[in-house]
Amino acid sequence: MTTAASHSSANPSALQRFLASEAAGGILLMAAAVCALIIANSPLASAYQHFLHFETGLVLSEKLGPMTTHLWVNDGLMAIFFLLVGLEIKRELVDGRLSTWEQRRLPALPALMGMALPAAIYLFVTSGQPSLANGWAIPAATDIAFAMGALALLGRHAPLSLKLLLVSVAIIDDMGAVAIIAIFYTSSIDAVALAAAAGLLAAMFVLNKLRVTKLWPYLIGLALLWYVTLLSGVHATIAGVVGAFLIPYISSPGTPDAPASPLHRLEHALAPWVGFLIVPVFGFVNAGVSFEGLSPSAIFAPLPLGIAAGLFLGKQLGVFAGVVLAVKTGLATKPRGTTWLQVYAVAMLCGIGFTMSLFISGLAFPGHPEFVEEAKIGILLGSILSAIVACLILRLAPKASDEYEQKIAQHEEIRRDGDVKRI
Repeated sequence: MTTAASHSSANPSALQRFLASEAAGGILLMAAAVCALIIANSPLASAYQHFLHFETGLVLSEKLGPMTTHLWVNDGLMAIFFLLVGLEIKRELVDGRLSTWEQRRLPALPALMGMALPAAIYLFVTSGQPSLANGWAIPAATDIAFAMGALALLGRHAPLSLKLLLVSVAIIDDMGAVAIIAIFYTSSIDAVALAAAAGLLAAMFVLNKLRVTKLWPYLIGLALLWYVTLLSGVHATIAGVVGAFLIPYISSPGTPDAPASPLHRLEHALAPWVGFLIVPVFGFVNAGVSFEGLSPSAIFAPLPLGIAAGLFLGKQLGVFAGVVLAVKTGLATKPRGTTWLQVYAVAMLCGIGFTMSLFISGLAFPGHPEFVEEAKIGILLGSILSAIVACLILRLAPKASDEYEQKIAQHEEIRRDGDVKRI
């Protein structure tokens, strides 16, 4: 008879592959961001800017004008990123770590408080400049790939239960970020294009109900949905998330990537491209900040200071307070095999807001490139501080007992559908 251990070793779980891919992708994202910073502050800076604003000649929307490299990445490739986010969210809600209310209790409160407190701190710091108020959501998001990359560098200093907590909080965080983009960063609406989007969603819904499991009809629908959403005034990346929820999901206990499930097939196909190409390309295109003439007064201006304080202070305080509140009120239990100091360090890791924060900054200040550049400084400062301090704490913090580590390993092996439900 095949044991759980042997099965797991022979066929790595969805969680194990997810953690590994996110960690590797996060490290690659770090490298891409560093490269962008180096190039933006080198003699190649003008070539870098020319590359970003190179016009391909194609005009998809009068509002956007000619499509540039930057637009193709932020409005095109990132729609695929958000499609993968939507697929992961659906899988976790239907049959994963967030499929029951009991499993949602621990990450939900920290995620919500971890979005609210950074926004409040940002608004407080920038309160003297009303023109900056629209950037309140920039420090509210967590970059799961970057954070997992930081954890990967720590090896066994980061127990599996901490990684699960970070992933669960980040998934709920992503839901909040998507909702924020859809509600607060949508300007004028084209009713005809929006109606066309609704019609495409209805068609995909019918395909789902008819149990159509071939992927190509859904892929055509997703491509058309992206285009009409782009025309509608709603940010095109929202099409990826909404469309993902209409991809059929077939539960397959013990075989996380079963070919019978269209969602599993699409998620499995997209993950490497998103983790190893799209997200690093996005980081390279958006992280190039020139430090020429940068002074301390520019760093401590309200906009970068508000974002940095929101990420570094607001995230760690909000997430950690949420975990403590959930545990003390009996809503959930503290992740096993961890100390409170380790939980605090992971709460600080949630202050890495790189990818989503950069993305939201572009939506928050359209037509104000000077604000976007200032926002990048705050994002980099807050994210780097969060990463360095959190990693130092995890590196130096005493680990839980070996008995707990053994229990965690057992839980990793014994799983209902090849995925750890709760640790």
